Amino acid sequence: MIGRIRQVFFGGKAGLVAIYTNTEGGEAQSIAYSKDNGRTWERYKENPVIKNPGIKDFRDPKVFWHEKTKKWVMVVSTNQSVTFFNSDNLIDWKFQSQFGDKEGSHVAVWECPDLFRLPVDGDKDKGKWVLHVSIGDNDITNGSTAQYFIWEFDGKKFVNENPPETVLTTDFGQDFYAAQSFSDIPKKDGRRIWLGWMANWRYPYQSPTDPWMCSMSIPRQLSLRTAADNSFKLFQEPIKEMESLRSDHISLDPFEVDGEHLIKEFSGTNYEFQATIEWDNVEELGIRLRQSEKEETVFGLNAKGERLFLDRSRAGINSLLDRNGSAFQFGRSYSADFTPEKKKMKIRGFVDESSIELFINDGEYTFTNLIYSKPTSDGIEFYSKGGKMKVVKLDFYHLY
Repeated sequence: MIGRIRQVFFGGKAGLVAIYTNTEGGEAQSIAYSKDNGRTWERYKENPVIKNPGIKDFRDPKVFWHEKTKKWVMVVSTNQSVTFFNSDNLIDWKFQSQFGDKEGSHVAVWECPDLFRLPVDGDKDKGKWVLHVSIGDNDITNGSTAQYFIWEFDGKKFVNENPPETVLTTDFGQDFYAAQSFSDIPKKDGRRIWLGWMANWRYPYQSPTDPWMCSMSIPRQLSLRTAADNSFKLFQEPIKEMESLRSDHISLDPFEVDGEHLIKEFSGTNYEFQATIEWDNVEELGIRLRQSEKEETVFGLNAKGERLFLDRSRAGINSLLDRNGSAFQFGRSYSADFTPEKKKMKIRGFVDESSIELFINDGEYTFTNLIYSKPTSDGIEFYSKGGKMKVVKLDFYHLY
């Protein structure tokens, strides 16, 4: 069992094992190991440990320990599906099952799978499994997107709760891809935390930033909650440690908006905000972020069409060259269906020099988008069309 890998690699002692996709001669799963706490690594001489079955896309292994079966489980991306293997020792792997045929979205290749169990509504005795996959670049995804499935996993086979045609979208922006969660967070904590690559495959190397190129999202704590229709839904919230980045706090008194309301008490390009808004009869409402005379990123609700949206069409740079050298319309609007039980919404946002991450109603909806606005675009404005809204709570925090 575990003793074999310790004997083969470490002479009976403990060490570190990395499982990765080897691309030499076709994608296959291989092992590297470290005897000095990750300072140096050696490749296993008998690689690959799982050979390519004769397909183009066979990559991105996610490995975890499945306690009930007392085996290691590996989830691998296999074109527009994922395949499950298990092992006693991380060296000898056996095929178990495949999931994905006619399930969810198949507009492009599935990549970077993740699989984990979450309590339902905080009840650990009612936990369900979440299978997450990112979906690659094509004309429908405009770079990338991601989806997830919920129900049961017995160590060998995953079963989907929803009808096969159901698509559960992870993030409704354009720039949250390949999210991976951290396993083995101490049991006294018990959180499932992940973060994603804040970019996509349409423009991975074209960001006009310096000295960095792309970045990661803020870490997010995950939970499963029962939705109004009794289905389960994945919620994402910023981890509590993000509060340590706050440098100050400005809280505004409630106010009504009928038209436009510029925030005069606060401005910036690097901050967190939390707002609670209410409305009755209104056609559209929202908040303009990183605003100036010529620039703004707009988050809002089209109340008539029951759609949330994040619009970066005036966020600065409107087009980029994609990785093939062709012009790509960077300035777009992204949306999600939204039918609230009450005419009330909570918004938590993280605004940075080149990104905006929004968490709606405690993370039931998230929007993650890159923006390339000028440093002088630092205004904030609430607006409404065709009716009034009330901002009942509004807090701002500059960030270190």
